[in-house]
Amino acid sequence: MGDFPILSLTLFIPVIGAIIIMILPREQERSIKYLAAISTLISLVLSLLVFCRYDMTNAGMQFVESIPWVKDLGVNYALGVDGISIPLLLLTNLIGFSAVYASWQVAERIKEFFALLLLLITGVMGTFVATDLFIFFLFYEVVVIPIYLLVIMFGSSKRVTKEYAGMKLTIYLLIGSAFLLVGLIALFIKAQAILGYPSMDIKTLAGLNYPVAFQIFAYSLMALGFGTLLSMVPFHAWSPDGYAGAPTAVSMIHAGVLKKIGGYGLIRIGLFILPAGAKYIAPIIALLAIGNVVYAGMICLSQKDLKYIVGYSSVSHMGYVLIGIASLNLISINGAVMMMFAHGVMAALFFAMIGNLYHKSHTRNVADFGGLAHQMPRLATGFMLAGLSSLGLPGTVNFIGEFTIFVGAFRNYQILTIIAISGIIITAVYILRTLGNLLFGPRKPEWDHLQDLRGPEMVPLLVLGGAILLGGILPFTLMDLINSGVGQLLTQIGPIQIGGIF
Repeated sequence: MGDFPILSLTLFIPVIGAIIIMILPREQERSIKYLAAISTLISLVLSLLVFCRYDMTNAGMQFVESIPWVKDLGVNYALGVDGISIPLLLLTNLIGFSAVYASWQVAERIKEFFALLLLLITGVMGTFVATDLFIFFLFYEVVVIPIYLLVIMFGSSKRVTKEYAGMKLTIYLLIGSAFLLVGLIALFIKAQAILGYPSMDIKTLAGLNYPVAFQIFAYSLMALGFGTLLSMVPFHAWSPDGYAGAPTAVSMIHAGVLKKIGGYGLIRIGLFILPAGAKYIAPIIALLAIGNVVYAGMICLSQKDLKYIVGYSSVSHMGYVLIGIASLNLISINGAVMMMFAHGVMAALFFAMIGNLYHKSHTRNVADFGGLAHQMPRLATGFMLAGLSSLGLPGTVNFIGEFTIFVGAFRNYQILTIIAISGIIITAVYILRTLGNLLFGPRKPEWDHLQDLRGPEMVPLLVLGGAILLGGILPFTLMDLINSGVGQLLTQIGPIQIGGIF
């Protein structure tokens, strides 16, 4: 692409859209919605272009942009992507574009809603393309403000109030960022002492030889920060309430990509810069990951609210990502990145379907429904695609991620991997039971007035459902790309051997 700043353009097109939206008169509701849709579509097309033009034979950071910003601190406005970040950049834009159409029925304070949504999408994208620690943390903090405002202004208030959900979500995000900030400051000071000059460049920091004790200390802080964002047990309680209280678009982005910042950070920053620290902390993360898989999965069995079922299911699925990262080998980390993409499209599709059903019926209680497939076959298709992907059905993208994680994790954690595999059975029980009660059985006359998906409501099903099937049937489209990025990263840090613990 030469010197064309395609990543900056991808990143800031939604910001430009948000600014124009705030300038437009409030009465031009259709123009506001179309502008949000066009902004996210342009970013999606640009991210697809980056995906297609990335040269896997020359693995490493590509489409690099770097402009000096705060020289006294060694901060540069630096962007770049590789085989790890491109799938997550693409995921963000797939979900962002779908989220706009999932919110097409928003009728109040439309300007504020879509402007904040576009800023949220930009903040998440920025974390995946930043190659400077300061820029990464800046974009991470940018996410907190719009997500809090979107939840308290536009959230639902069934089981928990939207104010409670928004505050709980924000507090946990800030707690995680506090641990992360301490770790980043410690890393910056230590690196400056070694280099003799300040630098926040991730690749430069990764090339230094830090004392093992320091690596354990810094990685522990990052594991707490990123683990909280990834809703690692016992720092998971914020997540289901956040889903339940958030509007549909925020639930989609929250489950689809916001959590993935945690997994991406553990790989890109934690493992890449502090491999010795990762080696010592990895068994602890693997053990906590089993809590995610089994504990959160069992909670799903007792839930009646659709959002809480998918919310706790997301916590459970993040356990697979955690054990994949903690296994510290090429196969498992490939699977973890693939699983982040797979869970993102699956969870976003689930929340899009739940949001559509709730908008029309004003209830999310599974027991209230039955036989919806009779009058809403397209909505039922969306639920089935998301549900079967969630339980890891072969032919869906989740199966590829889970299988790869288990193969890689079994090398180091035989017992824990066997326990984690049992999570598939738990998932199958609550997913099939929920889908059966919701979609099949006798048709309930009180829901005969419900209309099936139509027009803009079909976009999330087509985009996210297509990604689920394409990634499952043609897994090499993503796995080859991911392998190039993970392989390059592990080559740079060298082999990491962990004992046969658990």
